[in-house]
Order: sequence, then C-alpha cells, then structure tokens
Amino acid sequence: MAFFYAKDAVTLGPETMSREAMSESALAGLAKVTETKTPIGLGEKSLLLFKEPGEKGMSLVYLWLKSGYVLPPHSHDGDCLYYVVGGELHIGAKVLRKGDGMFIPADAAYTYHAGEEGVEVLEFRNATHFNIALKGNEGGLWDHLATAFRERAVVWETETVPPSARK
Repeated sequence: MAFFYAKDAVTLGPETMSREAMSESALAGLAKVTETKTPIGLGEKSLLLFKEPGEKGMSLVYLWLKSGYVLPPHSHDGDCLYYVVGGELHIGAKVLRKGDGMFIPADAAYTYHAGEEGVEVLEFRNATHFNIALKGNEGGLWDHLATAFRERAVVWETETVPPSARK
C-alpha cells in the first residue's frame, strides 16, 4: 500500500518522461512555437503525483492546460488512461468533460486542445518512465499550436485557477 499527497507533487521532468529524437518536420514545428516567444510552461502545468519506486509500476500525472491550449502532436511508448477532472478536452470531433475519459494505446499519435475554460486531466500509466515523441506538421498542426501560443499567451498569464477550483 502506498499513499501520496498533492503537496508533495513535483513538476513532471525527463527522469519520468524523456523526449525522443525529433524529425525535421517536428523540429520545424517546434521552431514555429519558439518564434512566438511565449514562455515555456505558461499555458500548462504538469505534476507527477505518484510514481512507484523502481523501473516497473504505476505513475499518475496531473495536467492542466489553460484555455485554448493546443497539445503538440505526439505519442508515448506506453498506454495511458486519461480522466477529465474539470473543463473540456477536444479531440477530433469528440468533446470530453468532467468525469469523461479516454484510453490512448502506446505509440498512437494524437493531439487535443483545451476548451474555453481550460482542461484538467489525470494520466494513469502502468509505467514509471515513458517517452514523448513529438510528431510532424501534418495538417498544419504545429501552425495551429503556434497560433494558439501567440494569441492566448496574454490570457494564460491571467489564468491562475484551474477549472475544478472555480465556482
């Protein structure tokens, strides 16, 4: 049995989620976001809430994406079960709200964006270490991401309370 406390959460870092080498297309997309000069982390907050000791076991990540935040196209090398804690998550034609969730299998490429109130999710994985592999600019996804960073940065600075904590 193990217990964890929100006050002990740490920022999700490379010791838990490592970044894979990127294709030229992904690097070009990332450059578009960098050109916006939006500070890294301004539109999102990711915390490692729980991680079993050792190389195998469970991990739990909390992710808050602020209003209109667009997650870059990517995949992970492990399965992930997502649970929406607050706000809205838009993925393709689907909209997920508080209490909804989705399962993304290992190596499946995906992207999603936060609704107007932002979105908070819990990410459950049967892995204590996993990767993130950023994908290319198919369909102009990185262009959409750069536009969101450019247009929403000022708003993100004012968003200090996540959707689940608002009345």
